[in-house]
Amino acid sequence: MGTSPLQVKDTAVIEARHLEQLFDALIEQGYEVIGPTVRDGAIVIEKLSSPGQLPIGWTEEQDAATYRLKPRNDRAYFGYSLGPQSWKRFLQLPVQRLWRAERSNGGFRIVPEPAPDVRRAFIGVRACELHAIEIQDRIFLGSTFIDSDYRSRRDVFIVAVNCTCAGGTCFCVSMGSGPKAVSGFDLALTEIVDTERHYFLVDVGSERGAVLLSKLPQSRASAAEKEAGYQVVSETSRHMGRTLNTDDLKAILYASYDHPRWDHVAARCLSCANCTMVCPTCFCTTIKDATDLTGQAAERWKEWDSCFTTEFSYIHGGSVRASVRSRYRQWLIHKLATWNDQFDSSGCVGCGRCITWCPVGIDITEEVRAIRATEPISMGQRHDSNT
Repeated sequence: MGTSPLQVKDTAVIEARHLEQLFDALIEQGYEVIGPTVRDGAIVIEKLSSPGQLPIGWTEEQDAATYRLKPRNDRAYFGYSLGPQSWKRFLQLPVQRLWRAERSNGGFRIVPEPAPDVRRAFIGVRACELHAIEIQDRIFLGSTFIDSDYRSRRDVFIVAVNCTCAGGTCFCVSMGSGPKAVSGFDLALTEIVDTERHYFLVDVGSERGAVLLSKLPQSRASAAEKEAGYQVVSETSRHMGRTLNTDDLKAILYASYDHPRWDHVAARCLSCANCTMVCPTCFCTTIKDATDLTGQAAERWKEWDSCFTTEFSYIHGGSVRASVRSRYRQWLIHKLATWNDQFDSSGCVGCGRCITWCPVGIDITEEVRAIRATEPISMGQRHDSNT
């Protein structure tokens, strides 16, 4: 039974068996559906054609330097927290050709890359990821300097999913970014699985979300169904794997440039850049030019980069941040302090990926606690930032 868009003002309910019709409605409207699936021992984000490809009955165990899948005792579609990939890989491409040049009539002809011609729908976006997308929107679209390629990819239909279980490295509650989606989505699902029934509560976040919901078999959520959704998300909030105290954090980090903890973490950090690659908000890139062996063609490429590489901060004469100590300090203080000055928000959404996917298990929440535990050194006593 459908309802017209104007009648969809309250939480709706769709049965789990009707998730197929959600996929069908998106595909009929011309969307390429992108969502989570199981591949190579992890939950990854790929193009999907049906809900049967979702990670049904799977969850994961996450801790510092630890990620492994394990089966659930039910058939939940979204009964996990987060995989290694974030949605930014579809909005800010990891590797992208900007243009190519071809030799022509004694000169070169520039051939720009065509704009993307695919409409995408993301399904399974968590609240922390919505905050991450919002942060990247502010970076790429919220100033005088607009990233036209990001803008061309950003019009995405988003089906968010409220978290019904917390990962071992999650701390979104500390960052105010989850586990419930409150904005930035077209539709938001809360999955309820009990012994007798499997269904989704659906909240509408946009007019096009309401239009799509009207095409699905649905009913208005009862008070008991709403309460079930509230309880499962509240339970997730109470079982975060990590916490991070953000009180006065910017001031504390600004006063701790010479804190001995930076030496402790530098002795462990491999400077591998895993934390920045899996982070949903890190946005640094580098530009590379390539020429073919004949000299007839050239290309310019943009690729993800990381502040953990020495080349990233290289200027004439050497790298500005030559030591691992200085590079880790730059990343953490930027993420949790200077980012606020640049973009009016923290650069961290509490997803915990940087903890899970660090090969040596460095934990950003642990590092902050260690810095808080001892008296910071004032900025007036700072040494060379390259040390």
